This record gives sequence, structure tokens and C-alpha cells, in this order.
Amino acid sequence: MARKSDRFFGLVVILGAFAYIAGALQIQTSFLTDPVGAKTFPILVASIAAICGCSIAWRPDEEPGWPSIQTLLSLVVSVALLCGYALALKPFGFIIPTALTAGILSYQISPRPAFAIVAGIGLSVGLFVLFKIVLGLGLVAFPKNLLG
Repeated sequence: MARKSDRFFGLVVILGAFAYIAGALQIQTSFLTDPVGAKTFPILVASIAAICGCSIAWRPDEEPGWPSIQTLLSLVVSVALLCGYALALKPFGFIIPTALTAGILSYQISPRPAFAIVAGIGLSVGLFVLFKIVLGLGLVAFPKNLLG
């Protein structure tokens, strides 16, 4: 087998490690630094990542079974939905975006509309109570213009 997937991934890891090293070398240090320096730890992490990338590329596993196009499309929709959720939290508050996002993701997992609606609302309210009341986070439930 060609084992292209692991070799490609190993190459991506190696290139990412080199980019990380290049970024670490740009760190400006002041005269009040520790003896190791601010650049050493990121360079060490990147070096280990490069070694792992070389190992993956040099000795790849068998070619994996990739998911169907429908599954990949579902993953793309989920990622886009979560990005939209992150952007919607500030202008729309916590409860509405969380209910919509949780409901849509629940529907993707199990396409039962009634259950998805209940799950979305339940997760939204339950997580709000947990984060706001139990953990004391400064969440806004609804947008300010909605409540007046």
C-alpha cells in the first residue's frame, strides 16, 4: 500500500514544527530572563514534534478507511456551526445561540426533531445555570436589547 495519509500528515507536522521554531526564534528577550531563556521551551516542543513527524512519515501505518463524503460534509457543517456559535455569543447572549447550536448538533447525531429541540433548550438552560450560578461566570443570558 502507498500509505500516503501518514506520510502527508508527517510532512505537515514537520513543516508546522519548523514554522514553530521560526516563530520561537523571533521571541525578543529582555535582560531579566531565566538561564534557559524564553526560546528554549518552544524550540524543544517543536523539535519533539518534528521527530514525531519524521517517525510518522518514515514508518507509516496501513492506509486508513476514510469516512464517506456525507460524513465529511457533516463534520464541515459542525465546524462552521461551532465557529458561528463562538461569534454569536457576544451579540446574542448565551442561551439563544447555545440552544440553537446544541439542537442542530443533536439533530445531526440523531435526526429526531422533538428530541433535538428539547436537548438544545435543556443543554442551554442547564449549562447557563451551571456556569452562571454554580461556577459564578459572568455570562449574559440574553441580548440586552431583547430584555430592554
